[in-house]
Amino acid sequence: MGLRGRSYPRGEDKRLKGKDKRIKITDYRLEDSRLKDYKFMTRKKKVFVSGCFDMLHSGHVAFINEAATYGDELYIAIGSDSTIEELKGRKTINSEDERQYMIQNLKCVTQCIISRGSGYMDFMHELKEIQPDVFVVNEDGNSPEKERLCKKLGIEYVLLKRIPYANLPSRTTTDLRTIVHLPYRIDIAGTWIDQPYVSKYNAGGAIVCSLEPAIEFNERSGMASSTRKKARDLWPMGLPLGKPDELAKMLFRWDNPPGQKEISGSQDALGMVLPGINYIYYDKGEYWPSRIEEIQNDDILTWLEERMYFTFLWPRPDGFHVLGDTHINTGNVKKLARAAVDCWNALHKRDFVSFTSFVVKSFESQVRMFPRMLNDQIREIIDHYKDVAMGWKLSGAGGGGYLVLFSEKPVEGAFKVKIRRRNSNF
Repeated sequence: MGLRGRSYPRGEDKRLKGKDKRIKITDYRLEDSRLKDYKFMTRKKKVFVSGCFDMLHSGHVAFINEAATYGDELYIAIGSDSTIEELKGRKTINSEDERQYMIQNLKCVTQCIISRGSGYMDFMHELKEIQPDVFVVNEDGNSPEKERLCKKLGIEYVLLKRIPYANLPSRTTTDLRTIVHLPYRIDIAGTWIDQPYVSKYNAGGAIVCSLEPAIEFNERSGMASSTRKKARDLWPMGLPLGKPDELAKMLFRWDNPPGQKEISGSQDALGMVLPGINYIYYDKGEYWPSRIEEIQNDDILTWLEERMYFTFLWPRPDGFHVLGDTHINTGNVKKLARAAVDCWNALHKRDFVSFTSFVVKSFESQVRMFPRMLNDQIREIIDHYKDVAMGWKLSGAGGGGYLVLFSEKPVEGAFKVKIRRRNSNF
């Protein structure tokens, strides 16, 4: 029998079966307003988490346990095998059924569900069905789109830092995947100059940076994932020993077989394979740089690591074509090239004000030539960070992907990366 219609002696306290909250019954029948208040007081607070959780490790468990403290019931929606392959460009180590079984058997988890959707917002069906009170993410799972969705649905959005439990080492899935060790790359300034249809107007250089794979970046997000796939085919056991510039040439040729219509710029291969930070200079109309300058000084690499932050926006949409609207001319290319060389000089001096100024000038030069890199939604997100960041740019060709921020203050909701050193194992 439900609450309505039951009667108790006036003024008597009763503990209702299965509930921890007491109410004082002051009438024979609860009025609607009192019933609503009671239900609100006694309902379970639901917490929602989404993610891949491939190769469950101590970092995952620490995050799940902390998420559980924000409510009474914890629901976890995991990405399907097909979704992970779409986002990460690889097969899962643990199948969706295996991942669901392991997570469901953590004592703090109320229910683990395999998301029915696809893409990085694959959890939409489950979120609307469960109607949680709280959505918990960590720094590399954070995105402005998730936060906007929670605001729209009236869900509290909680962002957690990656902190290992007690004295355990910090873990990520990428740390534990020993099948392929391949670095990523991020372009910092001047890129597009590696395309002959740009450099034919003016010679110039680009700054690229090789990153250790401590974070598994998403596909279609400006992190040279297509070139990285080719590298995985070429070197299935990981980056081989050899001269970095010769390995980069080998990868560039493999990435661009004879007859390919759209040539991938060589900055992708060079940025991945060359350790540290490199300035790659292209003569007019050339695919390969005529000279390469490097920064391997650990003080400079650490200086940049401490000031460079990433936040994920969304994968580039299907059908996105940055070359559909271009304004490539001598004036715009000269501005791009000038910003890159000034940025390189400021980086050597560790002059943060100048460095960030030239990063922004380089990005603005890119957008002048390729307006589709930037849209109003991305502009709004950049504006949001301008109080804390002094420099910003988009990864790769823009349209989504990662927003790279440069700040001397901590950037909430963003994560840092590790620059690959010359003596690195990757």
